[in-house]
Amino acid sequence: MTHAIRLLGIDPGLRRTGWGMIEANGNRLSFIASGTVTSDNRKSLAERLVELHHGLQEVVRQHEPEEAAVEHTFVNKDAGATLKLGQARGIALLVPSLAGLSVAEYAPNLVKKTVVGTGHAEKDQIRAMVKVLMPRAVFNSDDAADALAIAICHAQHRASGAARLAAQTASRGAA
Repeated sequence: MTHAIRLLGIDPGLRRTGWGMIEANGNRLSFIASGTVTSDNRKSLAERLVELHHGLQEVVRQHEPEEAAVEHTFVNKDAGATLKLGQARGIALLVPSLAGLSVAEYAPNLVKKTVVGTGHAEKDQIRAMVKVLMPRAVFNSDDAADALAIAICHAQHRASGAARLAAQTASRGAA
């Protein structure tokens, strides 16, 4: 008998960080909530990171997830933008970790392949498949839809990740 588990997906970004909360009970997925945490681009980088931190803290406090998943940063041509995204991603990793949650990380192509069936899916395809998989899902941005896709990906791959982590821990203990 399996029990339902709340999973938080986070799509990090400095301007907009999407989040999506689902419940997984075996293969059954249920939409809980989603949204977007924003930062004011007129503020300093440090102040913007604080805004993201407080926003994600409130999501974790309000919805009480049991695990979290964050999308890996992709490298783009603008090194400065990549660095800022990495800093926002650090907040996305930090907040659930400080709350005592395990945090998984997934490559964007794996998220797309898991949800849409191809690793090079477009934003509209992700939105459409999230709605197919969870008809009651509502999201206020592409970032929130992506975050739900990350949570769905985690629901599908978390067992294999847990098994891999258990095997690594066992092999370290035997060494």
